Amino acid sequence: MSIQDFFCPKCGKPMEHEGLCNQCRIGNTPWFECDRRVKSTHCPSCGALKQVNTWTDTEHERAVLAPELAKTAVHFHPDVKKPSMDVTIQDNTLNRSTATIVMRGLLYNTPVEGTCSVELIWHKEQCDRCNRISGSYYEGNVQVRADGRSPSTFEVQMAAGIAQAVEDSLQAGGERLSFISDMNETKEGLDITVGSQHIGTLISQGIIAQLGGRFTTHPKLVGEKNGRQLYRITYSVRLPRFQKQDVVLSRGRYLEVVRVESNHLKVLDLTEGAPRTVREEDVERLIGNLRNAEPALVAYADARILGVLDPATCQTKEFGKLKWLDVKAGQNVLILRDGDQLIVVG
Repeated sequence: MSIQDFFCPKCGKPMEHEGLCNQCRIGNTPWFECDRRVKSTHCPSCGALKQVNTWTDTEHERAVLAPELAKTAVHFHPDVKKPSMDVTIQDNTLNRSTATIVMRGLLYNTPVEGTCSVELIWHKEQCDRCNRISGSYYEGNVQVRADGRSPSTFEVQMAAGIAQAVEDSLQAGGERLSFISDMNETKEGLDITVGSQHIGTLISQGIIAQLGGRFTTHPKLVGEKNGRQLYRITYSVRLPRFQKQDVVLSRGRYLEVVRVESNHLKVLDLTEGAPRTVREEDVERLIGNLRNAEPALVAYADARILGVLDPATCQTKEFGKLKWLDVKAGQNVLILRDGDQLIVVG
């Protein structure tokens, strides 16, 4: 041993550097701290978790959340390398659990191990969204109606599906307060009560994008909060007079509505199979919709004549060969009725 050798000032162990040896440094260093208790706040209605002042939706059960919650109670010294934790949970009551945590790591290149116990508190609190829903809070109402008629069952179902899809998308994106609190079918159409103006706008836009028509907004002042005026908005969605796949009569010709544009209809001539454009005011009457068409058997077909068996009377009705329809005897076509007259629509 030479005079240049170093010694640990605490235990006297020979060292290659000045200061305490690793064992003495570990003994003098509190390499972890463990909080006595941690609290988790969740909503009893929807299961959302509260972190500081922010609510977050989660699908995890308590058994999954408990170990992660317990780990937040442990604070390692900055010099600890490769820390790891094994957690065992024991449920004591509905609102209390005990977590036993075994901690391991490397401190100054020396393996260390320790144990601590943490009390887990499961606190229940109604979240911001459920609180608004239970309090019947809303910021808008989407009213789906149709010009000159009642919306069809298909349109009502489509509008409801669009509204649900918009809500799912916003909720997945973190907009917890963009919710649908109520949805009711009425004789006039569909009423959708919404929790934010944003979702009301997106639902209205989605419905007219799929079904056509237009919407207008009608705000109503309902109060003031923190110096800001509060409004509730009625979104008046008006579906067009005619809808896609309607069959109409115009100037003696039967036409299938392909698309509605302003006051014009893009249609398919069911005699010639040619696309046309007609004005709404030139439509004499509505015959029906392809969704309500019934099947009928083709009794015979040649280059000029198509014979269709009326399923109601069992009589054969003849039609001129339809250029847009390729059908053979024994196959079915779709028909609508205009009084005693059959119309082949598909």
